[in-house]
Amino acid sequence: MRHGENHKVQHLGWLRAAVLGANDGIISTASLMMGIAAAQTSNDTVLLAGVAGLVAGAVSMAAGEYVSVRSQADTEAADIERETQELAAHPAAELRELTEIYISRGLDRDLANQVAVKLTAHDALLSHARDELGIVEFLQARPLQAALTSAASFAVGAMIPLLVVVVVAEQYLISSVAGSSLVSLALLGGLAAKVGGANILNGAARVCIWGALAMALTGIAGHFFGLHL
Repeated sequence: MRHGENHKVQHLGWLRAAVLGANDGIISTASLMMGIAAAQTSNDTVLLAGVAGLVAGAVSMAAGEYVSVRSQADTEAADIERETQELAAHPAAELRELTEIYISRGLDRDLANQVAVKLTAHDALLSHARDELGIVEFLQARPLQAALTSAASFAVGAMIPLLVVVVVAEQYLISSVAGSSLVSLALLGGLAAKVGGANILNGAARVCIWGALAMALTGIAGHFFGLHL
C-alpha cells in the first residue's frame, strides 16, 4: 500500500487568496461602516455605504489579485520557455547544471550525476523547473482561481457587518459591528492557522489586532469629520 501524505503547503494557493479576501472584506467594510456610523448618520446611509464597499472591494480584490498572480504566471512561463530553449541548445551543459544542484544538496558527484541522468531521461524540463527554478505544480500561479477566490471571499466577509446593520438597532450599531467583526476575524484567523498548520491563537490574535486598529482609526476619522460637517 502506498504511503500518502497531505502536506499543508498544498493549500497555499487558494488559502492565501481566500484568507486575504475574507479578512479584507470584514475589515474594510466594517471600518467603512464604522466611520460612517460615527459621523451620526442613519442606518440606511451606513448600509448603503457598506453595499458600495462590498461591490467595489470585491471587484478591486479580483482585479488586483488577477494582475498580481498573472504577472507571476507570466514570469514562470517565461522562465520555463527559456529553460526549454536551453535544454534544446545545450543539453550537456544543462545536465551538468542539474548535477551540480544535487551535489549542493548533499549527494556525492557520482550519485548526483546518476540522478540527473535518470531524471533528465524521464522529464528534463520538469526536473529543471522543479529543482532549478523552484516551480512546483501545486504552487504554480493560477490567476483566475486567485481572482475568483479573492472576490468571493471578500463578498462573504463583507456580508457579516452588513447583516449586523440590517438586524441591529441604530443605538447599538457601532458596538455590534465592531464586536461581530472581531469575533469573525478571530474565527477566520484561527481557521486559516489550523489549515496552514500554524498556531491557532497567534493566527486569531494577528487579524484581530489589525482589524481593531483599522476600525478604531476609521471610527475616529468619521467622528471627527462628522462634527465639522
